Amino acid sequence: MVASNIDATEVFCKMIMEVSDIYSEKVIEHFMCPQNAYSMPDANAQGVYGDSSCGDELIIFLKVQDNYIQEISYLVFGCCASIATSSMTSVLAKGKSLEDALAITEEDIIQALDGLPENKVHCSNLGVSALRDAINNYYETLK
Repeated sequence: MVASNIDATEVFCKMIMEVSDIYSEKVIEHFMCPQNAYSMPDANAQGVYGDSSCGDELIIFLKVQDNYIQEISYLVFGCCASIATSSMTSVLAKGKSLEDALAITEEDIIQALDGLPENKVHCSNLGVSALRDAINNYYETLK
């Protein structure tokens, strides 16, 4: 039993070392300890976006009060970069006015994560698109 635990630890450490050669510390931080990752049954808005080319999908939940995002959470299915960009999207949007949150761009997310590998830049679209969908859905409920 002890030998398998050591093997698992060695494999995990090796994986982290390999990932750290590809991703910034900020990406690894948001992948390993994602912020605001939970379901929100009492949300007053929800947005969904999926990338059919890689199978990633994101659902964003919002609690909006007086046109400000009071609470934001999400559920994401995807790779390390998708998890990190979803987490960072929630961090950037929380507390912002809906107008300011709509202005968040893919580049804002990439910069906040200290960059993404070129083949993972498309993951930043996941957060931006789901956030905009949630905000647009919120505005629809007001009509």
